[in-house]
Amino acid sequence: MAELLSLKEAVARLVHDGDTVALEGFTHLIPVAAGHEIIRQRRTGLTLIRMTPDIVYDQLIGAGCASKLIFSWGGNPGVGSLHRFRDAVQHSWPVPLEIEEHSHAGMANRYVAGASGLPFAVLRGYTGTDLAAHTDTIKPITCPFTGERLAAVPALNPDVTIVHAQRADRSGNVQIWGITGVQKEAVLAAKRSLVTVEEVVDELEPRPGAIVLPSWAVTAVAEVPGGARPSYAAGYYERDNDAYQSWDAIGRDRESFTRWLDELTGVKA
Repeated sequence: MAELLSLKEAVARLVHDGDTVALEGFTHLIPVAAGHEIIRQRRTGLTLIRMTPDIVYDQLIGAGCASKLIFSWGGNPGVGSLHRFRDAVQHSWPVPLEIEEHSHAGMANRYVAGASGLPFAVLRGYTGTDLAAHTDTIKPITCPFTGERLAAVPALNPDVTIVHAQRADRSGNVQIWGITGVQKEAVLAAKRSLVTVEEVVDELEPRPGAIVLPSWAVTAVAEVPGGARPSYAAGYYERDNDAYQSWDAIGRDRESFTRWLDELTGVKA
């Protein structure tokens, strides 16, 4: 059964140095506040997982939290590159970053395999690409029934998955609607999970298209209004496009990023 905790306590309990951590959200409901709390608690050596790492992953990488990134596509959506990510890969600043790149389909299938208790997933999605030549976790496999040549990818089972949602009830059942991406699968695949929510309510009212993560599948819930900003939360607030555009200048330069980081962590200049 999920516990209702503060964000600070939930991150302290669930996220440890060296963990494999997934903060999932596909353009929508990105758990930014939780990412910032990981930075404040100065976690290091993390293997970060994300289908579409955007600016919060740029921030985690720039803060030195990550030693590896498992991903498919990375960028500042609608703006350009992730400069802290690029600096870590090309110049090992602030620490070296190992990368493991997959396709979106490969990452989604890896989460599904993990959530299903299977050791790997099989798909056609890498046909015609050279990803297999650069990523050791993509292996050819022959279908025993048709002889078709396919690709196998290992299941993803994060130590911790963190997602953001609109609501939870006081028993820890979580309600999500809108673009849900792979949040459900990422939570079910993980050993531990944290869901930050806009609000905790007495009862979850039915919503068209909503999914519910039951309390037994969630380790902790933290009420964090605005916890997805600058991304958006359907029914609560819109995407802050200016924040994404502003990040380009902040992340591009080490000094400006360091000033941003000091402000986030409360370090006085």
